[in-house]
Amino acid sequence: MAVEVGTPAPDFTLKSNKMQDVKLSDLRGNNVLLLFVPLAFTGVCTKELCGMRDSLKEYEALNCKVFGISTDSPFALDAWAKEQGYQFPLLSDYNKETARQYGALYDELMGFKGVCKRSAFLIDKQGVVRYAEVLADARNLPNFEAIKTCLRQLS
Repeated sequence: MAVEVGTPAPDFTLKSNKMQDVKLSDLRGNNVLLLFVPLAFTGVCTKELCGMRDSLKEYEALNCKVFGISTDSPFALDAWAKEQGYQFPLLSDYNKETARQYGALYDELMGFKGVCKRSAFLIDKQGVVRYAEVLADARNLPNFEAIKTCLRQLS
């Protein structure tokens, strides 16, 4: 079951594409946008994160830190970030624990077991989920206009 708006965001510690530990609770005082994506280097995932790359300044202006999350290894994520010029951390949920906690894990997608559902979670400065969207169809993108509207309301 997906994490619901108004509930505390489950804490986690994941390795970034730079092999640094990122702990959600250490980010308190910032709005945090978590973007779960199914697979690195795939068309829709690349489109989504390139769109985020190109609009990152808008989110930063709203005191929001952005993180991409997938079940790919940190090494694959680093190669993807370098190839696409992502200027925000990509986090590896290689053990699938965080995606499971957030209700953002497919049992199976295109024959792959245990990849992230395309999802977006906006967490406020106190660690409470303020926006949650888990998409059943991985070809669809989160509603970024709704996310930005929610962020503006938090600022």
